[in-house]
Amino acid sequence: MTTSGPVDIVHWVDGRELTGSPTGWADVTNPATGQVTGRVALASEADAAHVIAAAARAARAWGTTSLARRTQVLFAFRELLFNRKEELAAIITAEHGKVHSDAMGEIARGLEVVEFACGISHLLKGGHSEEASTGIDVHSKRVPLGVVGIISPFNFPAMVPMWFFPIAIAAGNAVVLKPSEKDPSAAGWLAALWREAGLPDGVFNVLHGDKTAVDALLTSPDVQAISFVGSTPIAEYVYETASRHGKRVQALGGAKNHMVVLPDADLDLAADSAVNAGYGSAGERCMAISVLVAVDPIGDELVARIADRTRTLLIGDGGRSATGEGKEADMGPLVTKAHRDRVASFIDSGEAAGAKVVVDGRDIEARGGSQDVTDGFWLGPTLFDEVTPDMEIYTEEIFGPVLSVVRVGSYEEAVALVNANPYGNGTAVFTNDGGAARRFEADVEVGMIGVNVPVPVPVAYYSFGGWKRSLFGDTHAHGTEGVHFFTRGKVVTTRWIDPANRPEGGLELGFPRND
Repeated sequence: MTTSGPVDIVHWVDGRELTGSPTGWADVTNPATGQVTGRVALASEADAAHVIAAAARAARAWGTTSLARRTQVLFAFRELLFNRKEELAAIITAEHGKVHSDAMGEIARGLEVVEFACGISHLLKGGHSEEASTGIDVHSKRVPLGVVGIISPFNFPAMVPMWFFPIAIAAGNAVVLKPSEKDPSAAGWLAALWREAGLPDGVFNVLHGDKTAVDALLTSPDVQAISFVGSTPIAEYVYETASRHGKRVQALGGAKNHMVVLPDADLDLAADSAVNAGYGSAGERCMAISVLVAVDPIGDELVARIADRTRTLLIGDGGRSATGEGKEADMGPLVTKAHRDRVASFIDSGEAAGAKVVVDGRDIEARGGSQDVTDGFWLGPTLFDEVTPDMEIYTEEIFGPVLSVVRVGSYEEAVALVNANPYGNGTAVFTNDGGAARRFEADVEVGMIGVNVPVPVPVAYYSFGGWKRSLFGDTHAHGTEGVHFFTRGKVVTTRWIDPANRPEGGLELGFPRND
């Protein structure tokens, strides 16, 4: 995405851009160069109220639109997104910093949810019982909520919103999306695509901003539900505040994902997977592997193989070419300078605590292709060995390219380590023993498990979400749980009197009986 200068990124409401009356503006940067490429409006309370009111007006009509029409719009959106995904990938790379192939992968996983939502008609069918009692029929149906709010993080500016809004819209709701201020442009691009697909004005809206915008969504009586992805402290705040205001909430929080490698595992596969899952997207993933649990005696050999692979990674500009010779980087920059400095401070902390720095990413030389990247937010992949559970690099969610190896002596110790962690998002086991894998599935207390799969993000028709302090609320994202989250059930009991067999009347004050 190239511009002649910084551009203004504003809200989207009623099918068009709206500047509103912002309380201020936040800079948007290209993480590879440090250059300010735009500024995003920070909504005032009046702006937020305006956007929410537009969604409320649109929700009434969209909720009664036929399933056939809703599905047509979903299919049109899917085709447009598939055909123009390169445009969106370029926006993601320019504002988030992830490499082009990773941005394309993000869009592909979001498309899976769009495609799942295209078939939502089947999941909105109710049941029907004829003659449930004498002359009485009962049927059930699922109906939309109205207005739903989606608050999404910086690390997946397209995929995470697409975990939610395709299903919400297909179910008949209107959406207000509050994207991260760090990489907000993808949201506006998606909004314009919905308009092109034929979605009525006001059904999909974008509200930019900070805590003012968030609190407006959490407290507005017109917003019926909140979907959130972010850090655990904010997830807890979102859950408590929105629940207190009568909303249903799914708030997905932080993680500390473990990858357990048993002695019988394929160590080349495990080493490849640890590098891919630990350093992909610069570690800025809630499903990144940040802890590798090596069950000895394979620790030394496994760490050596991971280190060899880590040292080969090309760090550079996230566009198609990091070298100017057509070679894409393996890993891009971190999203902001402040975040880069925070992650680097954890490396300092780990070293000071006595962990062994096997590969140090603090002094990385990034490649820029055709761009000057000297002012980019760079931090290379870092590998620690001999990490213990009391160290800060183990206890905290770093959200960067830092992989910590913890050594244990047995399967039982590995499982105990995973289960003692306050997070329960995802974990993986690497083994060639089917019995051990089956036991691991039963023993670990997490929401998503991979067997020889390091990042076990489920396909769209299953649901995404963790346990413990990785999830606040009872409902996971997408899949059947997502459909139920964005709809409510109604049960209707009917009786039609046959004039030829009209029963005798009379008063009966007792509780109705089934005959």
